[in-house]
Amino acid sequence: MTVCTGNICRSPMAEVVLRDRLESAGLAHRVTVDSTGVSDEEHGNPVDPRARRALASRGYPVGDGHRARQVAAADLTARDLVLPMTSRHAQVLRRLANGTDPQILMYRSFDPAAPQVTGAGDESRLDVDDPWYGDADGFEICLDEIEAAADGIVAHVRAQLAR
Repeated sequence: MTVCTGNICRSPMAEVVLRDRLESAGLAHRVTVDSTGVSDEEHGNPVDPRARRALASRGYPVGDGHRARQVAAADLTARDLVLPMTSRHAQVLRRLANGTDPQILMYRSFDPAAPQVTGAGDESRLDVDDPWYGDADGFEICLDEIEAAADGIVAHVRAQLAR
């Protein structure tokens, strides 16, 4: 499960990219990919039109059926891997997990070119910036970061499935 703030930009973009990569890797039938947000401010809304355009420009499906929803504690216990887009999202998820210890790993931690972090204190170096406040370029940069980590996530999932 990918997680951002409102579940209309970053996390649904990552959901679409991961589905595509997992399908290409022959793993789509073994995993479920979804997305949520830490806020309910966008509840029920579709993917942001700028995110849809960025996805379409690279040949991805645009998430027509997506409706934003807020993450719940039950989501965390039902997922094997939770991928927050920022350190703030990770903090919210860890509080929400309330000691259940789901696997919460920063999305960009799977990007081999991303900055190295030594602990939760400097996780913000792995933040995927929120493109919502900017123009189309911000969505392209966001999608670049999402794509850069996707193959690492697929490799991680493959290894987990092999265990």
